[in-house]
Amino acid sequence: MSDNDGKKTLGLRGGSRPGNVKQSFSHGRTKNVVVETKRKRVVVPKPGGAKPGSGGAGGGVGGAGKRPAGITDAEMERRLKAVQAAKAREVEEAAARKADEEARAEERERRRAEMEAKEREQREAEEKAKAKAEEEERKRQAAETKAKAAAAKAAAPDEGQPDAQRGGGSKQAPAKKPEREQDRQNKGKGARDGGRRSGKLTVNQALTGGEGGRQRSMAAMKRKQERARQKAMGGPVEREKVVREVKLPEAIVVSELANRMAERVADVVKSLMNMGMMVTQNQTIDADTAELIIEEFGHKVQRVSDADVEDVIKEVEDKEEDLQSRPPVITIMGHVDHGKTSLLDAIRNTKVVSGEAGGITQHIGAYQVETDTGAILSFLDTPGHAAFTSMRSRGAQVTDIVVLVVAADDAVMPQTIEAIAHAKAAKVPMIVAINKCDKPAANPDKVRTDLLQHEVIVEKLSGDVQDIEVSAITGQGLDELLEAIALQAEILELKANPNRAAHGAVIEAQLDVGRGPVATVLVQNGTLKQGDIFVVGEQWGKVRALISDTGERVEEAGPSVPVEVLGLNGTPEAGDVLNVVDTEAQAREIAEYREQAAKDKRAAAGAATTLDQLLAKAKEDENVAELPILVKADVQGSAEAIVQAMEKIGNDEVRVRVLHYGVGAITETDVGLAEASNAPILGFNVRANASARNSANQKGVEIRYYSVIYDLVDDVKAAASGLLSAEVRENFIGYAQIKEVFKVSNVGKVAGCLVTEGVARRSAGVRLLRDDVVIHEGTLKTLKRFKDEVAEVQSGQECGMAFENYDDVRPGDVIEIFERTEVERKLD
Repeated sequence: MSDNDGKKTLGLRGGSRPGNVKQSFSHGRTKNVVVETKRKRVVVPKPGGAKPGSGGAGGGVGGAGKRPAGITDAEMERRLKAVQAAKAREVEEAAARKADEEARAEERERRRAEMEAKEREQREAEEKAKAKAEEEERKRQAAETKAKAAAAKAAAPDEGQPDAQRGGGSKQAPAKKPEREQDRQNKGKGARDGGRRSGKLTVNQALTGGEGGRQRSMAAMKRKQERARQKAMGGPVEREKVVREVKLPEAIVVSELANRMAERVADVVKSLMNMGMMVTQNQTIDADTAELIIEEFGHKVQRVSDADVEDVIKEVEDKEEDLQSRPPVITIMGHVDHGKTSLLDAIRNTKVVSGEAGGITQHIGAYQVETDTGAILSFLDTPGHAAFTSMRSRGAQVTDIVVLVVAADDAVMPQTIEAIAHAKAAKVPMIVAINKCDKPAANPDKVRTDLLQHEVIVEKLSGDVQDIEVSAITGQGLDELLEAIALQAEILELKANPNRAAHGAVIEAQLDVGRGPVATVLVQNGTLKQGDIFVVGEQWGKVRALISDTGERVEEAGPSVPVEVLGLNGTPEAGDVLNVVDTEAQAREIAEYREQAAKDKRAAAGAATTLDQLLAKAKEDENVAELPILVKADVQGSAEAIVQAMEKIGNDEVRVRVLHYGVGAITETDVGLAEASNAPILGFNVRANASARNSANQKGVEIRYYSVIYDLVDDVKAAASGLLSAEVRENFIGYAQIKEVFKVSNVGKVAGCLVTEGVARRSAGVRLLRDDVVIHEGTLKTLKRFKDEVAEVQSGQECGMAFENYDDVRPGDVIEIFERTEVERKLD
C-alpha cells in the first residue's frame, strides 16, 4: 500500500476539524498517518495497518474503538463520508424547519393585521353610512317642515295688505314662484333620497318596493350587516331562534319529532345518543323522552292523545229556536211468532212477512208510514228469537216509543219479558198491543194479568200504560193503535235541528254484491245529504246514494228518517254511530284510530297478563275440546246474533269457537281458512260463489246453508255433543266373600269364595275390599266352579277366583263385582 493512500482528510471525534497530513512513519509492518490540527498533533493509524488486538499507538480516530477486521480502507472511507452526509442533512433540515416556522408566524401576523384592518375599515364604513343616513334623514325632515310652513304661510291671507293686492292675479305671481321652486327642490331631493317622495307612483316603483311599499326597518338592516360581518370574518352565523309549540302524542318517530321542531334529524339523534339512547331516525320513542328532547331544543310541549282525533266530532247544543218537530220512532218488540211483522204489514198494507224464511223475522227493518191524518211515523221491526237479544236492545236504544206485541192466545213469554226489560232500561214509554184477538182461544184479560207480574199496569187495570186489542188479520184496532202512538208522540214533544251535520245510528248493515257495503241508518239529528263525508264505527265513506225504505233514491234524509247509505269503505257493525265530518282526512284518521283501539282491546281481552293466567289458560285449553266453525251471513245483525248464540253452546268439556264471521257470499278465502283449521262453513241466507264451491269440493271442506236460525243452532249443538266423552256408569251386580286362599302352581293364589249377593261374571270388573276399604281394582284372571272354567256363578254358590297381576288376598276379604256402561251425552 503506498503512502499516498493515507493522505486523506479524516473527521475526528469531538468536533475537531480535519488537519493536513504531514508525515507517514512505520513501526514494523504498520504504517501511521500524522494529522496536524490547530490544537495538537495526532497520530492516526492508517486503515488496515494494525492487527486486531495489537498495542499500536492510537486505537482509532480520536480514541475510538479499534476497527473491525475485514473492513478495507475504501469501505471505511465510504462509511465516514455517509456519517458526514447524514450530519449535514440534519443540520439542513433543522435550518429549513426553523425557516418554515418563522415564515408561518409571519403569515399569521400578516393575516391578523389584514383582518384587523378590514374590520376597522368596515366599522368606519358602517359609521360613515350611519352618519350619512342620519344626516339625510335630518335634512329630509327639515325640508318637510320647511315645506309645510311655507304651504301654511301661503294658504293664510295677509291681513295687512290691501284688498287689491290680496285679490290681484298679476301681483300674486311673484309670491307663488318661490313655492314652485321649493316643490322642485323637494322633488329633486326626494329622488336623491331613494325616491321616497318622487311624486307619481310608477309600476317599477310598486314592483321594486318604492313609495308605498314595505320598507325594511333599521333593526333588520343592522341584523343583516351583522350577519355579513360575521360571515366575512369566517365566524358562525347565528340565526334567530324560533320557539315552536310541538304537539306530542304518546309515541312518536324520531324523524317526525325533528320535523315538528323544525330541527335537523342528525341533531335530534345526537341529542338522544348523548342521553344514552342509541336510536335511528326511523325508531319510535316514548312521550317522556321526546318531551326532554323538545325542552332541550328550547321549544314548548303540548301533550296530545290519539283519542284527540275524535275532537272534531263535537256534541253541539242546539238552540231552542233552531229545533223543529220530527216524526216519532216506534219499535215493535215482543216474543217470536206473536205477530209483530204481520201487525206492521197491516199498518203498511204490505206483505213483508211472506218474504221471511220460516215465517219469522230474522232482520231488523226500518219503515216510514203516513197515517190517514197525515202524520208520519217511523217504525223499527225487531226479531223475536232468543238469539236476537242485541237487536232488540239496539231497537230500544234508538226509539222514542215501544209497542209491545203480545199474542192473546199465548200470553207473556220469555222474549216478551226481555223486551219489557229493554224498554225499561231505555226509559221509553210503552204501548201494549194485544194481537190475535180474532182467534177463539184469545184471552186478552190473561195477558193484562200476566203483565202485572212484570210491573206493567195497563189502563184497563187503572195503570198508565195504553193497551189496545188488535188483529193483524182482520185489521181490528189498527186505527186505535195509530191514534195511541200519535197521542204519545204529542206528549213527548219530539224535536230536532235539521240544519246541522247529521248524526244517526246504524240499524243494520250488509254487503251487497252489486252495491258494496250498505248500511241502514236512522238519522237522529241533522240532515244527511248526498256527498257528505262521514265516519261510522271503524269505517268511513262518502254518501254516494241514499235509498228510502220504499226503494226510491232521495237527495237527503232528515231527523227520524231511515235510509240505506251507499259509499262505505267497509261493512260497519250494527249499532255503530254515524257522524258527518268536514274532510276525508279527518274521517280516515278517526276510522284508523278506532280500528287500532278495537284491535288493541281484543288483543288485551284474549291475552294472559300473568304467568298463573297463562298456565291456567293452557291447562284449560288442553282439557276443553273445541268445535271450530266459520259463519257468513247476509246482514251484520244476523251474523252477530249467530256468534252470540254459538258462544252460549258448550260447557266445561266442549265449546264452539267461531274462527271468523262476516257478511256477504262465501269466498275462496273462507274455504282456505276453513281447510287450514279443519272447520265447516255455515252460510246463513248466503251462498258460495263458483270458485269457492270448486275449491271446497277439491279440499273437502263442508259448507252448510241455513235460512232459519233454529236449524243452525240445533245442528251446531248436535255436532258439539259428538265431542263430549260418553258418560260411564257402574252397575253393581254381585258380592263374594273369601273363605280360604289356595296356592296353585302356574296360577298363583286362588281365593275360594262364596257368592253372597247377585252374580259373579268372568268379564266384569272387580274390587277387593278389606275392612270396607278398596285395596285393589282390576279384572279376573280366572273364575272356576269346581275344576271347570265358567262364565258366571250365581248367588249362594262357591267358586274360585284369581286376580290379574295381583296375589295379596286374605280370608275374610270381600270381592265387589260390577259392570261399566257408557251413556251418550248431549248439550242442553
